[in-house]
Amino acid sequence: MPSPKYSAAGAAALLVFLLFLNILNFVDRQLIPSLAPKLMESLKLTREQIGLLYGYLFVTFYTAMGMVLGVAADRWNRPRLIAAGLFLWSALTAASGAATGFLGLALARMLVGVGEATLTPASLSLLGDAFPAKRRAWASGVYYAGVPLGSGLGLIISGWLAPKIGWQGCFYVLGAIGVLVVPLVLLIPDRRDRPSRAKQASSALSTREIAKTLFTILGKSPALWWLIAGATLANYAAASSSLVLTWMTTERMVPFSTAAYWNGTVYAIAGLLGASGGGFIADWCHRRWSGGRLWFLVVKSLLLYPAILGFYFLTPGTPFHFFCWFFSSWSATSWYGPVFASVQELAPARIRSTAIAFLLLCINFIGVGLGPWITGRIGDRWSLHAGLLISTVIGLAAIVPFYLAARRYSKDLAKV
Repeated sequence: MPSPKYSAAGAAALLVFLLFLNILNFVDRQLIPSLAPKLMESLKLTREQIGLLYGYLFVTFYTAMGMVLGVAADRWNRPRLIAAGLFLWSALTAASGAATGFLGLALARMLVGVGEATLTPASLSLLGDAFPAKRRAWASGVYYAGVPLGSGLGLIISGWLAPKIGWQGCFYVLGAIGVLVVPLVLLIPDRRDRPSRAKQASSALSTREIAKTLFTILGKSPALWWLIAGATLANYAAASSSLVLTWMTTERMVPFSTAAYWNGTVYAIAGLLGASGGGFIADWCHRRWSGGRLWFLVVKSLLLYPAILGFYFLTPGTPFHFFCWFFSSWSATSWYGPVFASVQELAPARIRSTAIAFLLLCINFIGVGLGPWITGRIGDRWSLHAGLLISTVIGLAAIVPFYLAARRYSKDLAKV
């Protein structure tokens, strides 16, 4: 059942539209690794520079602004905030096509990160209002299906469009699409409870109070810290896999279009099933066991790790290689729903957007920032194969903090 603020149809429509925005978000974000072989050839970029463009140069601004905009989402009209961000990131995506070197592309990507930082804190806060607690992992998982769908579509679109209109044209076309969608975002209602002006003046949390509440909760909840640590390690490995296309084309000698279609199709299908299915299974576990969402993450990581390793050792294009690739992609996206739902439950509703923004700061600044950069750096000095294997081992280490968070979950939930 939806929240009393939303009808079943209204909650479903909101989820579908926010999923669409997140798909568009990740199509635009994925253009750098999707077009990496073309950018390396045209702009003379290194693997490390590709990792920086996808990682720290984007993430630094994305995470810094994410905290600010997470607080803003707890205080301002959320659809208007999303609309402003969509316009900014789409305009700067189009501007990326005019870059003539690393510095120009880096500047555009930094500002794209500022725009994209508006989307997830406000969107998950809206979904938290629209869906009851027992359905939030599923709703968060469906929303986060935008990651594999957007990333997969970005790869497919790049493989199809780049040979026809060049890498510059890909940036122009996708940026223009985002600008055209902005008016539709303004039609989303913000049904957050609004007290009277007198009551609002006496009860509204200031930015300082929101920050104080967040760090008070963090101090009382080891489960929340372990949860964030596990998500960060998982995201390190997931972000590093953005260099798989470059690895396949430069070290496994798979043609660019073929590698792009393979990557896009597998990641879109397996990732969609991982994000939505992982959230569904996690909710099922949560209804039966204390900390069930987190126990799900521990068990699935142990079961699927052999397939993740197998992907990097088998011959590309063989049936068993695709089998391992499918379950590797499924695993890489199945943690979104359980993690974001658990963070929302461990944080008070009045600072839900801020707590999500803090989680995003950690997983993006450390995971997305370090993952592609270090993997690309290893690729320039030794091989991308070595870099990707190291990131896979780091991802496996997430089992430890997820296990510790699962054990503490019920105890810390009672403190909220």
